[in-house]
Amino acid sequence: MAKPQLGDRAGPAECGIGWANRQENLSPGKRGLLPGPPTPPNVLYYGDNLDILRRHVPDESVDLIYLDPPFKSDADYNVLFSEHSGSGAAAQIKAFEDTWTWDISAARTYEEVVEAGGTVSQTLQAFRQILGESDMMAYLVMMAPRLVELRRVLKPNGTLYLHCDEVASHWLKVLLDGIFTPVRFLNEITWKRTFSHGNVSRNFGAICDRILVYVKGKAYTWNQQYVPFTEEYIEATFKFKDPNGRRWQSVTMRNPGVRPNLHYDYTASNGVTYKPHPNGWVCDRTRMKKLDAEGRLHFPTDAGGALRLKMYLDESKGIRLQNLWEDIPALSSKAKERLGYPTQKPEALLSRIIATSSNPGDIVLDPFCGCGTTVAVAQRLGRNWIGIDVTHLAIGLIRYRLQNQFGTAVTSTFRVVGEPVSLPDAKQLAVEDKYQFQFWSLGLVGARPTEEKKGADKGIDGNIYFHDDPKGKTKRIIISVKGGENINVGMIRDLVGTVVREKADLGVMITIAEPTGPMRKEAASGGFYTSPMGGKHPKVQILTVEQLLSGVKIDYPTASQRTDVTLRKAVRVATPAAAPTSLFDAEPVDDLVLATEEDELEHEHYGPSS
Repeated sequence: MAKPQLGDRAGPAECGIGWANRQENLSPGKRGLLPGPPTPPNVLYYGDNLDILRRHVPDESVDLIYLDPPFKSDADYNVLFSEHSGSGAAAQIKAFEDTWTWDISAARTYEEVVEAGGTVSQTLQAFRQILGESDMMAYLVMMAPRLVELRRVLKPNGTLYLHCDEVASHWLKVLLDGIFTPVRFLNEITWKRTFSHGNVSRNFGAICDRILVYVKGKAYTWNQQYVPFTEEYIEATFKFKDPNGRRWQSVTMRNPGVRPNLHYDYTASNGVTYKPHPNGWVCDRTRMKKLDAEGRLHFPTDAGGALRLKMYLDESKGIRLQNLWEDIPALSSKAKERLGYPTQKPEALLSRIIATSSNPGDIVLDPFCGCGTTVAVAQRLGRNWIGIDVTHLAIGLIRYRLQNQFGTAVTSTFRVVGEPVSLPDAKQLAVEDKYQFQFWSLGLVGARPTEEKKGADKGIDGNIYFHDDPKGKTKRIIISVKGGENINVGMIRDLVGTVVREKADLGVMITIAEPTGPMRKEAASGGFYTSPMGGKHPKVQILTVEQLLSGVKIDYPTASQRTDVTLRKAVRVATPAAAPTSLFDAEPVDDLVLATEEDELEHEHYGPSS
């Protein structure tokens, strides 16, 4: 079955849900899915996420959505790549423009949403009364239909996390209230993303982002998360120690609710009979005897004291996570996971969100997936995923990131929809957008786009850097991309001149058209690059898009002979070890509904019977 393109309307099979083969020619009543190999469960879409959502993602098919849409900050975001050539320069490629302007397109979208009626229509009309035809209004108009589609694709137990900043968060919250209804608002998380700013004068430093959390229905997925106790909390709360040094705190065994069936006198192993609180104990007699036999009961020292429970520090999960997240720092410039993408978020942030609101095997969707942090974390945590981005540069970065983190075998677990898969597709992209064609072509060979400059690019569209020298010298391959049909030998001569001028080691031309005989002859005359590790490689090479699509690679030192340093590498993922179990993993403390000392409002005196 042919891969669906952006113009196709896809059902569950095309989204990676179900089987790949459809039985289209059966008589009525016998149509169905043919058994066969399943499609890869994960999908990376290139294109406008509004179009992708409408065409490719079925109703109520997604368990969790995280989106970090470009904020209304009027900024051009550039992807930063550190140089490996020793020059110390930094290359910048414009990834996307975070600039929203009220124009004909915004006005048309506004009319479409308003004319559809309903709460969202009323919300946008109210916004326009306040904001007028402003750029902020254009931003909200862009977000409205996308958020409507995102709610549509959420399962009834699904959750949406929208990451934003203080500039637009209050507008987006009202918009989400209009789409989900206010009763489906769950939380507003404040993430402290950076340290204090020293340049604050007549305002408070902006060091936090907001994450708005909405659920589709009442029975939303929720896996409680915890944060470790601080040292101060441990010293103040876990004040007791067993002879072996284990720390514990004394917690009440009073049931927080009235439980007549748990109201019984208990004669403990110390020979004293204890009466329960009027509410009853937190557990039945069998469980109480088990706790007593294991030495888990804390007997009061005074005659009127209450029977309590030892809660050990090493068996405590920590503090239940609140809506202020201060323990996940933003990525520093030297962070191992940093790839150079402008709005990259730390994996720890996405790990927490995905672990909280999804389970293994669930589907996670990121409609603005950028460099693919959501996708990478979902892959690591055993979730299926859907990623969407509007630039081929982002798609290339995600593909590289996944292969680098999980190995080349990961390519069998996902597919890319919307990228050219044939020569006619590539030609169409070259005609529609020459820059996206260039980014896509460079992605085929793992090259880094060259710095965006005004005027001439000096014949360099991209670069590949590698090491094959025991002395550590960085080697360079210059890439030139030609998306037109008219190519000639002069272009090869220009490439040769560029390689010489830049003191590069190899030069590669990627062409959409078949090279001419004189072009091949001129390239052959360039001689060979001899690797210090052994082997000779043509110094000037011509590769057609058709060859690259069929799997042909650039001829340069093999992977075993080199180290690629073209793009920053993501941290390699190892299979996590199983978490140790404890008494309360088998029989959770939570099922006792225990309260800590700080939760108790009064000292209890319902101790031994007289």
